[in-house]
Amino acid sequence: MFSVITCIRDNHDWRLIVAAVVVCLIGNLTAMLLLFRAQQYDRVQQRLWIMASAFACGVGIWATHFIAMLAYDGGFPITYGLGLTALSVIIAIGMSLLAILVASEGTSRYAFASGGVLMALGIGAMHLTGMQAIEAPVDIVYDLYATLVALVIGATLTSAAFLAFSKLKGAQRLIVSALAMVLAISLMHFISMSSITLVPVAGRSATAMLEPKSVAAIVMGVSTSLILLALGAVFLASHLTDLRGLANATMEGLLVLHEGTIVDANERIQQLSGWPLADLIGRGPDGILMTTGSATTGNIETLLTTREEREIPVETMTRRMVYRGRTCEVLAIRDLTERKRAEQMIEHLAQHDVLTGLPNRSLFDTRMRQAIQVASRKRAQVAVFYLDLDRFKAVNDIFGHAEGDRILCKVAAILRRVVDESATIARLGGDEFAIIQTGQRQPDGGRRLADQILDGVAAEMDIARDPTAVGVSVGIAVYPADGETVEQLCGNADTALYRAKHAGRGKACFFDAEMDASIKARREIENELRHAITRNQLYVHYQPILDSVSSAVSGYEALMRWNRPGHGTSEPSIFITIAEESGTIIQLGEWVLREACIEASRWPQPLSIAVNVSPVQFMLPNLYDRIASILQETGLAPERLELEITEAAFVRDRKATISTLMRLHDLGIRIVMDDFGTGFSSLSNLRALPFDKIKVDRSFTGILEHDPAARSIVRAIIGLGHSLGIQVVTEGVETEMQRQIVTNEGCQQIQGLLLGKPDIEPSVKMAARESYLAARAEPRHLRPTAAIK
Repeated sequence: MFSVITCIRDNHDWRLIVAAVVVCLIGNLTAMLLLFRAQQYDRVQQRLWIMASAFACGVGIWATHFIAMLAYDGGFPITYGLGLTALSVIIAIGMSLLAILVASEGTSRYAFASGGVLMALGIGAMHLTGMQAIEAPVDIVYDLYATLVALVIGATLTSAAFLAFSKLKGAQRLIVSALAMVLAISLMHFISMSSITLVPVAGRSATAMLEPKSVAAIVMGVSTSLILLALGAVFLASHLTDLRGLANATMEGLLVLHEGTIVDANERIQQLSGWPLADLIGRGPDGILMTTGSATTGNIETLLTTREEREIPVETMTRRMVYRGRTCEVLAIRDLTERKRAEQMIEHLAQHDVLTGLPNRSLFDTRMRQAIQVASRKRAQVAVFYLDLDRFKAVNDIFGHAEGDRILCKVAAILRRVVDESATIARLGGDEFAIIQTGQRQPDGGRRLADQILDGVAAEMDIARDPTAVGVSVGIAVYPADGETVEQLCGNADTALYRAKHAGRGKACFFDAEMDASIKARREIENELRHAITRNQLYVHYQPILDSVSSAVSGYEALMRWNRPGHGTSEPSIFITIAEESGTIIQLGEWVLREACIEASRWPQPLSIAVNVSPVQFMLPNLYDRIASILQETGLAPERLELEITEAAFVRDRKATISTLMRLHDLGIRIVMDDFGTGFSSLSNLRALPFDKIKVDRSFTGILEHDPAARSIVRAIIGLGHSLGIQVVTEGVETEMQRQIVTNEGCQQIQGLLLGKPDIEPSVKMAARESYLAARAEPRHLRPTAAIK
């Protein structure tokens, strides 16, 4: 190392040494920067960048060696042979390329070391070739040992340079690797130079053509210019490549137009149209687009014709720009295929049922209006079918929604098979389907289609064998006989369907104005009942229950009334059965129970309040919880509440009903057997449950005066109650004779119009009424009234 320093100090011009190191640093920084750039491209582009990096590195190595040689002063003139000097440049660039390729693309984990060794060999080969290019009156003698040391040091440092480049990040990888390369090149050169021996040869002369310092300046300038030119050219190419890459990366096709002719295009429009760039250039955009816009227009939707004559929906937009020194128009073309497909999908979903793929109610209504318009112009007929699946709810509840969905799809498939293609099949929701039949004479066409539907469903769904099989009921209305609007036709078809289901299911019925009048009225009641609570149309009357001996009021029965708009007050006998069949009784029963408990909680005396409970309500698994919640909410003591039930409550699920009643009785609520002696009257029910009261049905009370058999039945019921320790109430007492008969027979409580009509506001009039009755020597009765919110 000391001899190297001595060699540099004594035999070299330090200014040229600094210049050599600067050139070396510039060359290697450029090489590493280009190598870094190469890693950001695909394999084809990467090779071009590596070649540029190798050129910068090779020129830097050669220039460093040549300038350092010019800085050397051996005491005699030196010139260089042109051939070997040029060869040394080629060796430097070629070995740099080979070393960089091995280091950057090698698969071995030690590829950096292989590249470093090759780089050191290249530097050494270049150095020896350059030394051989010297023309001077001396022979050069090399020290083999020093040369090997220089190769080892160079290989180590260049390997470290490649390792640093692969491991470090950011600016560090460029700086550290470039410095390592500079150090390797410099040390190899000066170690070799410090170990050579120059032996003068007599008679050999060399004439320098230029002053060494001038030559050094020229070499430094030229080499630096070459390196910077390579760097600049690469960056310019990179910039242009990035702009074209950006244009090619966009999802929109781009056409550059000059005077209406295509002068350039990006890859996207070539892919979209199928035309290569060479075929696009020189032609007008009208060759591939049906319409184009100008710079003053906005977005235009049009069609693009591909090379295969396919038409693609596209959107175009035009802008002006300066391109290659000329004012051009850039036509941006966006593929709308996916958007159009999505719009079609959204439109389809908005008008079709997702499960079956059939038109939904919205599209059905549109098709209905269109069919009526056409039929009106042509004086034709249109049949509207409403279909409802029998037993579907039970199958869906038992076997699950997945099985229910399968059945709906199967029914849809059957309808598609049996219905003509000109007809519209729709799923309106749930298990309801509808069909629009046009172009047929009615009612024959409707009757044939109805038979085909019934036969098709029956053939594929055998209820006797398949527990998941369902049937179908059909209602049919015909335009214009059964209605001239969509609403009328659909309403009448629905009414006909209602009649078909109540006629035994699995049938088809045409709308009949006379026959369906009562059904329509029933449907109207059913529909209006659903909103009676929210519209405040319901209220409660309270009828007193008196002690038969003292005539004192012992309690009241809550009787629901419906103030139906346009019909006045409706009695329970009109709407309760319909409410039970439709399920509305659940809400009505809960409402009347709450209202009765609220009213009873205001009374000054702790009288009982009796409320009827429908058998349908006992189908609720949480009936007990609902009743207990209402008592807690209103603050009424359970002992004051009497629940009146009929024996029909035991028909569906006797065990569950008894369990619920036992829990209610344990809570303190009194259980009353209503309408005893009629229907399913069974003594086993009296034995199974601790009934607190039995109510003799009013059908027996009304004929007591004239029918000895009825009197015997009432006497037997009262006697049965006495023997079981159960109070007996006789309802429907309307004459004094009836009151005397049931009192003489030992009935404890009586109820009827003779004793007090159902009325409102018992809490207001109760005190005054008690005073009035106390002043009279006749049996007392109250006519309670209560305003219900």
